[in-house]
Amino acid sequence: MSVERPRPDRRRRDARRTREALSRAAVQLVLERGLHDVSVEDIAERADVARRTFSRHFAGKEDAVLDGIRADMDRINAALRARPVHEPPLVAFRAAVFDWLADDEPAWHRRPEMLGLMSLAEREPTLYAAAQHIQVEAQEGAVRIIAERLGVDPDDLNRDLRPAVVVAVGAGALVAAETAWARGGGAESLPDLVGRAFDTLTRELPIVAPGTTERTEHP
Repeated sequence: MSVERPRPDRRRRDARRTREALSRAAVQLVLERGLHDVSVEDIAERADVARRTFSRHFAGKEDAVLDGIRADMDRINAALRARPVHEPPLVAFRAAVFDWLADDEPAWHRRPEMLGLMSLAEREPTLYAAAQHIQVEAQEGAVRIIAERLGVDPDDLNRDLRPAVVVAVGAGALVAAETAWARGGGAESLPDLVGRAFDTLTRELPIVAPGTTERTEHP
């Protein structure tokens, strides 16, 4: 009698569920105890899996804690890739962020643990560094997507800085909104803050001339 083997799709679903369970356990534990008082073994036990299973999914506890953020960055880039090709790059980036914010799968502003996690990341150097690494990787992916939209060779971006500039500016607006949201305790709507942040990129901003206190407008 032959034994039925799990189909690839089923294996992927099982692996995804295990990864998500490990990430949830990691977030819960570090918010309960603090990063330094949580071990990989604690996370595996909370998720009810073996220690070696953790190692198949994550390099360390910081990676597990921040896996939801990595997934969100992937979702933003997927939304960016799906935007209509006629949209200007920064318009497409902004729209992709709002597509993510409105997604049925909860984004940051609809997850109760995110305020605590973002606050913790600011206090824990290793967690902050891991978060920055995730952000840099996501931005590199977004630069390649924008380059393709503009017809720029993604392997030769030194010749055309537009993709990198668009992503740096768009990501900066998003980070500014997220930081304001977190430091305000989530009192203000994150989508509203994101909209205001991107609006500053489409308006003329006052300039203070060097050595003066007079504010002048862009010519």
